[in-house]
Amino acid sequence: MTGRNRGPAALMTRPRTQAVGQPDRTKAVRLLTCYLFLLMGIPSSLVVGPLGGAGAPAGLFAVLLLGWYLIAWQHPLLPLAGGRQPIRVAAVLFACVTVAAYVSANRVAMATLEENGADRGLIMLAGWLGVLLLAADGIDRQERLETLLRRIVIGATAMAAVGIVEFCTGLSFAEYIVIPGLSVHTPVTGLLSVVGLARATATASQPLELAAVLGMSIPLAIHQARCAPAEIRRRRWLQVGLIAAAMLMTVSRSAILLLAVVALVLFPTWATRHRSRAYIAVLGALLVAWLFTPTIVGGFGDLIGHIGTDTSITSRTSAYTSAGSLIAAHPWFGQGFQTFFPQNYFFVDNQYLTCIIETGVAGFLSLMALFVTGWVLARNARRAVPGNHVRDLLQCLAASIAAAAVAFSTFDALSFVMAPGLAFLLLGCTGAAWRLARERQRQPAAEEIGD
Repeated sequence: MTGRNRGPAALMTRPRTQAVGQPDRTKAVRLLTCYLFLLMGIPSSLVVGPLGGAGAPAGLFAVLLLGWYLIAWQHPLLPLAGGRQPIRVAAVLFACVTVAAYVSANRVAMATLEENGADRGLIMLAGWLGVLLLAADGIDRQERLETLLRRIVIGATAMAAVGIVEFCTGLSFAEYIVIPGLSVHTPVTGLLSVVGLARATATASQPLELAAVLGMSIPLAIHQARCAPAEIRRRRWLQVGLIAAAMLMTVSRSAILLLAVVALVLFPTWATRHRSRAYIAVLGALLVAWLFTPTIVGGFGDLIGHIGTDTSITSRTSAYTSAGSLIAAHPWFGQGFQTFFPQNYFFVDNQYLTCIIETGVAGFLSLMALFVTGWVLARNARRAVPGNHVRDLLQCLAASIAAAAVAFSTFDALSFVMAPGLAFLLLGCTGAAWRLARERQRQPAAEEIGD
């Protein structure tokens, strides 16, 4: 063994290695851009057939990213940022708890379906870990971070445009995409409808996942619109408008909830005149929506009016009672990650409750620690750095993390491909933004010492 640190402890605290020669530091953003294209551009229902739910192209590519990350960690020509990184620690903790749940579940014989689900969960975990770690430690400059965030918004805008077309025409976009080598994992049965309205889905698995993805993306779109040069500002605000409109066209209470969360996080940090304009814009958008598609406003009214009797709400509330016996049987590490199948048990539509069932109290706390760490890093970095542009970006990243955390309470997010894939990427970007802010803080001190 050489003098270089190795093992799990080294993964969390490795000192930065001085590169030999001139390394290419743009690889992380390029690789993550490829991941984004696979994640948002290919319908979530298309997978590599023999692998089933674990065979999504984006998920498999993310596993390769973890392998690339581990190689880069040891290779002097592929340097990664080392040193203190709280989001890396939180991610490794989440991974360790999930693996512990896997080991605990395998102490007894499991049904074949549950065994396959547990194995699939480890593959998905490896992908999420690879994306988060590569973003947190591989993005070395503010400009490259913002480039990646712009590409996230571009992908979200494209999905929003497809969703709007679906809502207006009633046609399902995913039904017309055929990629050689990929098969449909979950048969597409057409767009779901609520109160007589077709719901936008785009390349997501279902409307709720699309609402979650757009809800995580819209704070970044707002930041880019507010900070855009005058010549492209209208184009950037058009992106915001498309994403917000598509969220409404998912016809879900979750979309309204996520928009409210984003507004609560962002609006208080803006100047008074900007807040006033935002309130006017929101009222104007509602009026335009009512004028062009009055049925969508009425549909949301029906959804809110029947909130106490709606079957989607009653099934979720009854799940808390039904889950008690499953949690009591395995309170600390659960019955195994990805082994709870709603069709065999009952529908939950709450990732946190599902997490307690599958990975126990330890898994729930580790998942919450991920979101809390991302939020705290973004907020602490915002308070520490000067400059309105960077401070606004960090607040928008905090809003994206808050939207992801809330979205996880509205459906079984970790059972899907796109929503958790984007959430872990944003957590990694938040870690990178925090690290870059700390480096920016240390630069003036280093310059004074040099003088």
